[in-house]
Amino acid sequence: MTITATTSTGTAQRADWRGWVALAVLMLPVLLVSVDNTILNFALPAIARDLEPSSAEQLWIIDAYSLVLAGLLVTMGSLGDRLGRRRMLLFGAVGFTVVSVLAVFAPTAGWLIAARAAMGLFGASLMPSTMSLLRDIFPDRDQRRIAVAIWAGMFSAGAALGPIVGGFLIEHLPWQSVFLLAVPVLVLLLVLAPVFVRESRDPHPGPVDGASIVLSMLALAPIAYGIKEVAVHGAIGAAPIAVGALFAWLFVRRQRAMDAPMLDLTLFHRPAFSGSLLVNLCSVIALVGFLYFASQHLQLIVGLSPMAAGFALVPGMALSILGGLAVTPIARRHPASIVVPASLMLALAGYLIVALAGAHDLWLIVVAFALLGAGIGATETVSGELILANAPAAKAGAASAVSETAYELGAVLGTSILGGILTAGYRSSLVVPAGVPDGLAAHARETLAGAMNAADELGGEVGGALRAAAAEAFDGGVAVTSLIGAALVVLSGVIAAITLGGRRGAARP
Repeated sequence: MTITATTSTGTAQRADWRGWVALAVLMLPVLLVSVDNTILNFALPAIARDLEPSSAEQLWIIDAYSLVLAGLLVTMGSLGDRLGRRRMLLFGAVGFTVVSVLAVFAPTAGWLIAARAAMGLFGASLMPSTMSLLRDIFPDRDQRRIAVAIWAGMFSAGAALGPIVGGFLIEHLPWQSVFLLAVPVLVLLLVLAPVFVRESRDPHPGPVDGASIVLSMLALAPIAYGIKEVAVHGAIGAAPIAVGALFAWLFVRRQRAMDAPMLDLTLFHRPAFSGSLLVNLCSVIALVGFLYFASQHLQLIVGLSPMAAGFALVPGMALSILGGLAVTPIARRHPASIVVPASLMLALAGYLIVALAGAHDLWLIVVAFALLGAGIGATETVSGELILANAPAAKAGAASAVSETAYELGAVLGTSILGGILTAGYRSSLVVPAGVPDGLAAHARETLAGAMNAADELGGEVGGALRAAAAEAFDGGVAVTSLIGAALVVLSGVIAAITLGGRRGAARP
């Protein structure tokens, strides 16, 4: 089966029906990862009640996957270029399936954190492969733009399905059931991928450089961890960032000295490539940060069930899909430096609604997230396609890995920085009512879930007063966090306007 050929005139050949079937198969792991992340956000209150994690452990349950994945993405993407992108996809699918089953039996927060970290290892093999294979399946840029829109839309679709499916599971089954969703999805992938997805790799790969692999891991993981620690514990967490920066310098130095580097650093010389990465990073921070506080507010303060809270955010997820598809013909005719900032104006409006009007009204959150979703969905479609278009086809795996690294670091920063700021604001402003025992007061100061559990245990007038005080402290932190989210959206728009000049940027051969 030949999907990626060129005509005698040098024009990229358009993919036939097999290419679109291959795209559908590749969307299975994309859907899984997106569903898994969203389900976990909505399962967090149930996990907190069952395993009783500390505030730091609660963040680690969310972040462990992203931190490990961030440290390994460049390595796995580069190995995919050398060893075969489909091979790495199947390797990741098998491992992710096994670890998901193990997560079901987690008796403690530490076990669950370890399982999430192992998922990050195998997820690092899955995600760069899905995007890099698109570069090979769709050499025609117009088709590839549609494929990237579908790729980005599938992330949004999974995020929309996650709260609904996860809410149903959490309401009717133990929270552990959410991890079993990976099994049927990845088994289907393992059956269909060898049939419809053609293997692709760099035709002239360099040797696998163990030193570069180690240096990349020692650079990315400590930086991601350090940023998280700064958000939670302040300046004392800066030490891992310094360590990561040192290894990053050593990694860059080694790549520049190699004839066949693991990561082609000349990619970053192209403004459209680097600018798109930064736009993705800031956009994902804003999106994930909103989901972090919205999911808790809807369940713990508004009192919605997990499923109802998921339905409340469906309009935003649906508009994220529609935004990505709607922007495709617009991006064909207009410069990305105009399309992306214009799209981000919608996201900015969403954050300002919450920052200025507050999060008290359920419908304000629904409308705000709908605007945020539409803007971010359109933005990520344009920037994602530019990343692929500005990388050589032979290096698509490494380029996709860098793109995914920005996305996962954004996810870490969204929960760590915005979540950490929100937690700090909550703790500093919470006034525990008189009559609350010291033990329950300590739980209340840790997290919003801890406060609501303590209020339920106390009951009566004192419990009601604690519930009201916790809700007021949390929503006060949400207002400040929303202003920071709005600033990130503005920064993303400025970066896009400066770096994404020209209509589309020339595609690399």
